[in-house]
Amino acid sequence: MQQCTVNRRTIGRGAPVCLMGVINCSPESFYPGSYVPAGRVHAEAVRMVENGAEIIDIGARSTAPAAPPLSRTEEVQRMGAALRELDGSGITVSVDTMQPCVLAVCLNHDIHAVNDISGLVDAEFAKLLAASGLPAFLMASKQVPGDATSLQETFSCLALVVSRCEEAGITNYVLDPGIGLWTAARNTALDWELCRHFEEFARFDRPLLAAVSRKTFLGEITRKPPEQRLAASLALTATLLSKGADVVRTHDVAETRDVIRVHEQMERCR
Repeated sequence: MQQCTVNRRTIGRGAPVCLMGVINCSPESFYPGSYVPAGRVHAEAVRMVENGAEIIDIGARSTAPAAPPLSRTEEVQRMGAALRELDGSGITVSVDTMQPCVLAVCLNHDIHAVNDISGLVDAEFAKLLAASGLPAFLMASKQVPGDATSLQETFSCLALVVSRCEEAGITNYVLDPGIGLWTAARNTALDWELCRHFEEFARFDRPLLAAVSRKTFLGEITRKPPEQRLAASLALTATLLSKGADVVRTHDVAETRDVIRVHEQMERCR
């Protein structure tokens, strides 16, 4: 497996599992409890780092299908306000955006990685990312984020992402299979299928990101809202760790850190 390096932290090829904490600067988020308003971003990031997060992923817009539209100007303003709180903090920061104009603003701040759920579908975005030299987390997407509707299409989308990286000259990246209800054409059965076959995504010889925290398919099986999906999230995270997840993206850092510690202890005992 090829490794990825984020701010000197090695990911993949036997390195310890990397924990990514989520900070949503979007009140429209599907999980209202994850919203962090301006002025509290630094304190929340410090709390997450103290609880074990190695990367803080900052997002300024909701990507849920039913989320209200957000202008690029508003996303730029939200992202800029959040990043100003973290500049000079020494915290490893990833920015969750797929808009070139937003990324351009982010590059003026202390950031260390880019999380693009569109998988480099925008050539201008890919060019900016390549020029920055920053590592990336890239999700399986063909034309819009998460538009694969089967396991085989997910493999095809990830192959497409890899080819986009090759074309742009991007070599330092992690792949994300894109678990979640990203489009109206998808269903929760596919999410379970992706999880069951998670280890097969290793065919691309890249570190893998598991991002299942409090998502809809967990609520469907437990019949609980996002606020009550912690136990389900942790249970599935443990399964995906056993299937080769190299990075875990979560709203619940302290609890997920414990899951990773238990997993790593079990692996050492083998």
